[in-house]
Amino acid sequence: MKPNVLAKKIGFYIMIIVVWQGLDSADIWPDNIFPSPVDVVEDLAYGAADGSLFFGIGTSLLRLVVGLSIAIVGGLILGIFMARVETVNQTIGSLVLGLQSIPSIAWVPLAILWFGLTDSGIIFVTAIGAIFAVTINTYTGVKNINPSYIEAARNMGAKGGQLIITVLIPAAFPFIISGFKQGWAFAWRGVIGAELLFSFLGLGFLLNVGRQLNDVSQVIAIMIVIMGIGILVDGVVFKKIENKVMTRWGLR
Repeated sequence: MKPNVLAKKIGFYIMIIVVWQGLDSADIWPDNIFPSPVDVVEDLAYGAADGSLFFGIGTSLLRLVVGLSIAIVGGLILGIFMARVETVNQTIGSLVLGLQSIPSIAWVPLAILWFGLTDSGIIFVTAIGAIFAVTINTYTGVKNINPSYIEAARNMGAKGGQLIITVLIPAAFPFIISGFKQGWAFAWRGVIGAELLFSFLGLGFLLNVGRQLNDVSQVIAIMIVIMGIGILVDGVVFKKIENKVMTRWGLR
């Protein structure tokens, strides 16, 4: 990141904190409704000191990794089949488009009925929320591959799994990485939403505890952590991968 861009971002967040503190000092709202930045930092420090914050982060990230991994593998397989087999696209493809419109949180009741109040239910919500974004982007990427590339690979003896691994996935990767990025966002929302409703561990659980205790400072503190992880993963991890892929393919 360029120094001037970083400076602008830091300045922007400092301005938010200053305005936030100013509003709190003006006593427009009581502290139990609108806490100060100091109160929120104290809540974060307390959570870090007793380990609950780090344990919550680790639990949520573990569920995210498992669910997103399932979504990536399933989405790649389904997307490639949809792109290469017209019958699959005409049947399952329309279903995928319909299922993508269902919010992750809407899968929670079904997850509870199928898996109970377990980690498996949360992972199911996470995976089902992300898989369709990966599927559709993989399908689009494979469909946009120049047919001459596939024909050339076949003439050199590539077929089946070899064709998929050496030609289809690499050629479609700019689209696939976009699917991963969208899938991660849906998966992260799914994890937090599911934990909020029926988990006893994780960041979503800590968010719900703050609500039950009427502790607005804790609620805002956990929301900041959730947002921070989102910015870090999206802006650092996926941004770097996306830039490398796009540069390699001459798209930037």
